[in-house]
Amino acid sequence: MLRGSVLGSRTTSPGERPRAMRFTGTDTYVATEDLTVAVNAAIALERPLLVKGEPGTGKTELARQVSENLGLPMIEWHVKSTTRAQQGLYEYDAVSRLRDSQLGDARVHDIANYIRRGKLWEAFTADGKVVLLIDEIDKADIEFPNDLLQELDRMEFHVYETGETVRAVHRPIVIITSNNEKELPDAFLRRCFFHYIRFPDTETLARIVEVHFPGLKPALITAALTAFYEIRETPGLKKKPSTSEVLDWLKLILAEDMAPEDLKRDGRNSLPKLYGALLKNEQDVHLFERLAFMARGGR
Repeated sequence: MLRGSVLGSRTTSPGERPRAMRFTGTDTYVATEDLTVAVNAAIALERPLLVKGEPGTGKTELARQVSENLGLPMIEWHVKSTTRAQQGLYEYDAVSRLRDSQLGDARVHDIANYIRRGKLWEAFTADGKVVLLIDEIDKADIEFPNDLLQELDRMEFHVYETGETVRAVHRPIVIITSNNEKELPDAFLRRCFFHYIRFPDTETLARIVEVHFPGLKPALITAALTAFYEIRETPGLKKKPSTSEVLDWLKLILAEDMAPEDLKRDGRNSLPKLYGALLKNEQDVHLFERLAFMARGGR
């Protein structure tokens, strides 16, 4: 089966091999081996890469780093609860056309003047290959992913108002992120290459810290990460602090010129220093306050 016209990707002549694109990570983003493999597998398969993981684990940043590493422009589509799939293709501004017709504007005779291109249209008609980020797809209505099935699979869509078909000249690298707020349809999942970004272990997190705060004293890193993982693994925690939050916390620690011993916690002082960077709701603050109260023997 010939897929060049269906997928919208540029066909190659017999014997010609397309240039392989491989993501190798960047100096400012610590990509684990399994994540690198997932990105390159999605590129090779020409399927969207669906990336899940806790908020703050670098899902959105991954798309920006893929763009930088491969030297490709990036188009970002940030999904909200009110976003409709059609907006990613195009929108017809009938209200403006009606207003212009009442004013006698000559523009009304060409309906194309009232077609607003969406992010997929931009990606499909770009001068070259691009990275298309569809960010937090699970925020939208449950039908949103299904409404994009054909467009992402065939890399084309029809504009009913003008009668034209928009096809991708260069198939974009599509990266889709999800925070697992709701389940995605099976039909959509089948069309994606899936990767779950696990929360980094101590060694990986230390490498991430080194990227953001080069030259930090090992003793301070050890003390900070030890305290951080103790907090994160506390039973009953409603929202576990993420990678981005530990980086914010370290920035404050450096600003306050704290020493490693300042970060040590005991039962009587259960709340971490500068806890507002790590704990994001009152239930978790109360949890640590109760733990401190119990450690003091309820006094």
